[in-house]
Amino acid sequence: MVVRFFYNLLQMIGLIVFAPIIFVKVILTPKYRSRVPARLGLGLDRLALDKFSGRPRLWLHALSVGEVASARYLVKELRRAHPEAAIFFSSATRAGEHFARETLTGQVDLFVPFPLDLGWSVQRIVTAVKPDLFVLVETDFWPNMLACLKKHNIPALLVNGRISAESLARYRSLNWFFLPLFQSFSHLAMQTERDALNLIELGVAGQRVSVLGNLKYDAVVPAVRAGSEPAGRAVYAIPDQALVWVAGSTHQGEEEVILAAFARLVAVYPDLFLVLAPRNVERGTELQLLAREAGFSVRRWTEENSQNDARVLVLDTLGKLAGLYALCDFAYVGGSLVPERGHNPLEPAVFGKPVMFGPHMEDFEEISRDLLKVGGAREVKGEDEIFACVSGWLSDNNERERVGAQGRQLVLRQQGVTQRHLALIDDILARREL
Repeated sequence: MVVRFFYNLLQMIGLIVFAPIIFVKVILTPKYRSRVPARLGLGLDRLALDKFSGRPRLWLHALSVGEVASARYLVKELRRAHPEAAIFFSSATRAGEHFARETLTGQVDLFVPFPLDLGWSVQRIVTAVKPDLFVLVETDFWPNMLACLKKHNIPALLVNGRISAESLARYRSLNWFFLPLFQSFSHLAMQTERDALNLIELGVAGQRVSVLGNLKYDAVVPAVRAGSEPAGRAVYAIPDQALVWVAGSTHQGEEEVILAAFARLVAVYPDLFLVLAPRNVERGTELQLLAREAGFSVRRWTEENSQNDARVLVLDTLGKLAGLYALCDFAYVGGSLVPERGHNPLEPAVFGKPVMFGPHMEDFEEISRDLLKVGGAREVKGEDEIFACVSGWLSDNNERERVGAQGRQLVLRQQGVTQRHLALIDDILARREL
């Protein structure tokens, strides 16, 4: 209580000091102009929420695109298991919200704003949504939000929880702040034994913690079912004879390295074709210029009348990456050559594609370790290692297929995580009804 008092006091001081800057930014920036008022609880569609009175209400929240992807299959199975329930969904970022609306419409009854962690805005939104259970996917812990849920006797469940070694050190040093947050949860479902032990070491009671596995293993399988028949190379203007390399979820500082390796590879393998799919799709123009400066003909997916005989495709849109992973010959997963904590290597692996990633895979530490252990992926640290890895795959089709098959088999062996989470959710809901 004392910690939250000082947290709110500092928050208030910060708002007073920076209010003019915040106000101008919200007014002048379209992406803030629409989202900030909604996250303050202004303009809530209470009539839409009132339609669900008398039904069990489940509110799932995912921070951004990666967490939304983890939650997709869980939402689908919740819809199947609880057709009577009203399922609400929120994401804290614009990209996450867009991706959620694109992939979860039809499974979710209503998309709701996730409140900024101001006491009054949290109170306004939580009391309007009135969930019977709040499910947080992986991360995005906010003191006022968790305190408000507890005040209204709404159980909070953490799913797909993880605590990396780096996070553990931070949580230890600020245990007085983080322990009350973790203790606000009715239950915490962690990915691994190590994650659970880290949480217990911080002071969370063991009976509140369980190990249910990583939802990402189940989440990628529906993508195969939905996208196992790729749209076809002609849709992307990729030549039939081309060997396709997809560099997915890339960050600034990675594309230059990839393009440099690609330039060397094309000299040896002239049929090679590169797809650059930036994590931030608004970087499309930037990557188009980078590819041109590297000497390649390039087209952007969102650019009308762009050349169809390009050597490089910039995929500056959401929702297409899984289809390109399905038709590619091998993939690089970004956010890993630069310290961005990595992205999900299971997305190409589930299609049986060989995967490369860099050394910065902190957010997918267990998954990347398992893929490397079974021989379903390769870790690369720069241009020379990328060149060597791709050269090996291109010169030996059998090796390329073997690596891809090992990764896919790992994914299929790990199925069943979602059903364990569903059982836990059912148990919490049943206890709430008693």
